[in-house]
Amino acid sequence: MCGIVGAISQRNVVPVLIEGLKRLEYRGYDSAGLAVIDNHHLSRVRSTGRVKQLEEEVLQHQVKGSIGIAHTRWATHGIPSERNAHPHVSQDGLAVVHNGIIENYEELRHQLQSSGYQFTSETDTEVIAHLIHSFYRQHHNLLLAVRESLARLEGAYAIAVMVEDKPGELIAARLGSPLLIGLADDGYFLASDASALISVTQTMLYLEEGDVVELTHNGYQISNTMGERVERPIHTSELSADNVELGPYQHYMQKEIAEQPRAITDTVEKILGLGFNPTLFGDSAQQIFSQVKGVIILACGTSYHAGLVARYWLEHITKLPCVVEVASEYRYRISVPQTDYLVVTISQSGETADTQAALKHAKSLGHRHTLTICNVPESALIRQSELAFLTRAGMEIGVASTKAFTTQLVALFSLAVVIAKCQDRLSSENEREYLDALRRLPNKIQHVLNLEPQLQLWADRFAQKDHVLFLGRGIHYPIALEGSLKLKEISYIHAEAYPAGELKHGPLALVDERMPVIAVAPNDNLLEKLKSNLQEVKARGGVLYVIADNDSHFKAEEGIHVIRMPDHEGILSPIMHVVPLQLLAYHVACQRGTDVDKPRNLAKSVTVE
Repeated sequence: MCGIVGAISQRNVVPVLIEGLKRLEYRGYDSAGLAVIDNHHLSRVRSTGRVKQLEEEVLQHQVKGSIGIAHTRWATHGIPSERNAHPHVSQDGLAVVHNGIIENYEELRHQLQSSGYQFTSETDTEVIAHLIHSFYRQHHNLLLAVRESLARLEGAYAIAVMVEDKPGELIAARLGSPLLIGLADDGYFLASDASALISVTQTMLYLEEGDVVELTHNGYQISNTMGERVERPIHTSELSADNVELGPYQHYMQKEIAEQPRAITDTVEKILGLGFNPTLFGDSAQQIFSQVKGVIILACGTSYHAGLVARYWLEHITKLPCVVEVASEYRYRISVPQTDYLVVTISQSGETADTQAALKHAKSLGHRHTLTICNVPESALIRQSELAFLTRAGMEIGVASTKAFTTQLVALFSLAVVIAKCQDRLSSENEREYLDALRRLPNKIQHVLNLEPQLQLWADRFAQKDHVLFLGRGIHYPIALEGSLKLKEISYIHAEAYPAGELKHGPLALVDERMPVIAVAPNDNLLEKLKSNLQEVKARGGVLYVIADNDSHFKAEEGIHVIRMPDHEGILSPIMHVVPLQLLAYHVACQRGTDVDKPRNLAKSVTVE
């Protein structure tokens, strides 16, 4: 979603701001802008095009300055337009950028209008700018004005603020939306994502909830919600500029699909070295895992699908009950707390607002033991959880998650095995079998990637379709859900997924020659049941596209197209079968000419509800 970059330095910060915005483009946005101060004069440029267009306008107007803020906006309040783009400016050249949502903005807007402030946008952010100015004009203390304003705001925010007559001061604050500081020899920097700053520094610190920071040319000072000075630990980011280079690939999604063997290798490396050791999840994992009576998984989108797969593993391997909840719904229903269950949150970014809120709600219900599976080591969810497992997918830029999903599955499978081991429900034979399966997995995924030319041929046929039905059974039903999500996300084709056994309970009415049906068909104990379900499709004139294991003996014939995977990979088969669905979605989107990495209306990191 929305991205923030800020800088204060002795040099011209415009190139830093532009480069930071480019590195945040993957988050999804519909407008961009920046403001800088030079010689006590504020210059602002905004655009509804891509950051490249903003850069051209900045160069054309020769904008420069030693302090500045920049933003990519994903529209919430108000349509995508230049007047709604950030930064927003109040009187006396006071400029603000903002991520998040201010819930009481309408009330504040009416109050400020009655005080003489004129609004030029439909956004909630402009309220922040005028509110801060209303305090600033009283005492000309920007830090104090920000603090006084924050006390009036309800909702979530990460903000950066500067004013013309204080060109050596940049104020920032966060509550419910991520923000970090970058430290370099020639200046101090702000961003909502570490990737925005890796071209200038890898030394960073992360602001905590309620923190306010004052940046000057001479340093920074952080204070907490009580106004007390605090120190936050300094981290060296594992990101590098190479992590975000596209290289020989056409899109980041294509690159990230191809990176899955390496991402899985990096994720399982420690597991293969230690075995299924509870310390993989934290120092106190042994004690916690040996006592839990069940698992609750909270997640959204693709991560939710990973949780659905994990339910099968957890209940099969640990013999403990597992509940999987859509995080955005969990805290809005009356649930029966199971405080002896382990609460597991899953998120690629670790900043997903709905999942953070669900975790907070679970704790409020009395859940004591929490675990986050995440791809970002310094993320909010990891900091808020008792235990953590860091996937090693590397930076994922494409909005449609691929390598993050498969590494999440590796982590969840390992969680199931470790819990079973801690509860003396894992035989040494099964432990060796599971380790061998993880060891084989990266090479097996590479074999699946080699099927790409065949999937490109299928994509030619699917690109002209308007509707697609995905089918799966058992543990592969969530994989059908994920395949359906991938196709609709990036190709804009309407797609649905059903358990194959549910065909005759409604979806079969949709089937005809115009609606292709994709079936996930592993050679497992449900294969014969699935074949019977698929005959129902064929009998109604439906055209089948089957992703089958090599040893499942599916025959291609008229109306049935088959792509053969390697032989059945047993318990890790779901990780294998999602890869061809990722490739199919990617090539269909390419055929349809959509913006693969930045699909319309979607954002990579969903930091608002």
